[in-house]
Amino acid sequence: MLKTIFIPAHFKPIIQDVFENVPTGETKKSWLGSEKQVTQKVASQKIVGWSDSEIDGERLSADINEEMEKWSSQNIRVISITPITSGRYNYQYSSEGISSSRRVFSETEKVSGGGSYGFGYGYSYTEGVLISIEIL
Repeated sequence: MLKTIFIPAHFKPIIQDVFENVPTGETKKSWLGSEKQVTQKVASQKIVGWSDSEIDGERLSADINEEMEKWSSQNIRVISITPITSGRYNYQYSSEGISSSRRVFSETEKVSGGGSYGFGYGYSYTEGVLISIEIL
C-alpha cells in the first residue's frame, strides 16, 4: 500500500529584544515622603512576527523526523521526499501616451503627456514536503 504524507513548512519567527520595567520588590521614598516601587529594566527575547521570506529549516527537519518516527514501528520503505514550492509576486505598470503638435510660428513641436513605467518582483519559498512511503 502506498501513502503520501504532507508536512507543512513554517516561516521563521522574528525575535527581538524587548525591554520591560520589572518591579524588584523594593520601595524608595521620594523627597516628598511618598513611596515608589523600584524597577529594573530587563531584556527578554520575544516573537514579534513571522518572516515572509525565510523558512524555519530546523522546525521542518524536526517535523519530518517526528513523522518518520510515527511510521518507524511499521515495515515501510521511503519512496521519495519532494519539496513543494510556492511563490508570491507583485507588479505595477503604467502607460501614458505622449502626443506632440506642431507650433504655428516656429519649427518646434509641443510635447505633452507622460511616460510609461513598470516594475515587478517575485520569489518562491518551500511550502512543505511530500513524503511518499510504501507500507510493506
